[in-house]
Amino acid sequence: MSEIIAGASGPVTYADAGVNIDAGNEAVLRMKQHIRSTFTPGVLADVGSFGAMFALDTAGAREPVLVASVDGVGTKLKVAQMMNKHDTIGRDLVWHCVNDILVQGARPLFFLDYFGTGKLEPHVAADVVKGLSEGCRAVNCALIGGETAEMPGMYQEGEYDLVGSIVGIVDRGKILDGSRVAPGDVLIGIASDGLHTNGYSLARHVLFAHAGLTVDRFLPELNMTLGEALLAPHRCYAPALLPILASGQFDIHAMAHITGGGFYDNIPRALPADCQAIVERRSWIPAPIFQLIQKQGNVPDSEMYRTFNMGVGMVLIVPSEQGRELVHYLNSVGEQAALIGIVQRGSHEVQVL
Repeated sequence: MSEIIAGASGPVTYADAGVNIDAGNEAVLRMKQHIRSTFTPGVLADVGSFGAMFALDTAGAREPVLVASVDGVGTKLKVAQMMNKHDTIGRDLVWHCVNDILVQGARPLFFLDYFGTGKLEPHVAADVVKGLSEGCRAVNCALIGGETAEMPGMYQEGEYDLVGSIVGIVDRGKILDGSRVAPGDVLIGIASDGLHTNGYSLARHVLFAHAGLTVDRFLPELNMTLGEALLAPHRCYAPALLPILASGQFDIHAMAHITGGGFYDNIPRALPADCQAIVERRSWIPAPIFQLIQKQGNVPDSEMYRTFNMGVGMVLIVPSEQGRELVHYLNSVGEQAALIGIVQRGSHEVQVL
């Protein structure tokens, strides 16, 4: 017969295994005020319910279509953890997701998040949720639910992961799918506020591992510390673009959110199969952080434009006769916009010249 090996005397608790239920409860208490501050009239369940409920108001939409997306912040989390600054990373996540559904014409309705860590620090989780809440409030989006998971052994000390899912709505007749894009249309680029949430693995490799810089190093060419530049928030374009989409003031044919894959992978997602985009990179000057990465790592141009947004976070495709007027309008409402290219007949690709 097999013999049962005797363990330690005395009862074993969940806390002994590394999961602190009390810390989880404390984290929820710290989060509640932030979460509730995002509630819109459609929210039907309070914080802590088993499932989030949202009453969909379809007024004004003849054929309402729900648009959903899920994403993470990537290794920008590493920079936040290196700086012990956690109150902006949640905003990054929300605004990344808002932009992703915005390019199809959708306005956000509600958001859910996942926060996973090896050892739960309630103040860290609360700071992350504070950022999530600020991002949601800015675009009238409800933070209606989420998951906070403490999983010993899954993460290194001080590490956590953050993922979010968004749901928005658009009228079927106003969906932007690129089908109306045609040769002769022009590309408008709207400025980013830094790396946003993409390319951080390459940036960290070049700046930290290769160049030996640290997050607290003040760099005159950036006029701030390296960590501050790398944590610059992911800009949200909804406040400027949703009113245009609602009013029909301009005829936007398509939009592309410049995230992972840079120009080469994202702009084609907004093009018909028989069209290509020609981007003239002399139309704008990339922000100093991109110049620093390229110089320190001797990174080829093609790699930079495939990895980073290079200072352009959103691209609009519009009829040529509306290009200059829309650029003027966007600049008048606080964006930095410029004509950066043109659509031609071609093989569904992007050329950066």
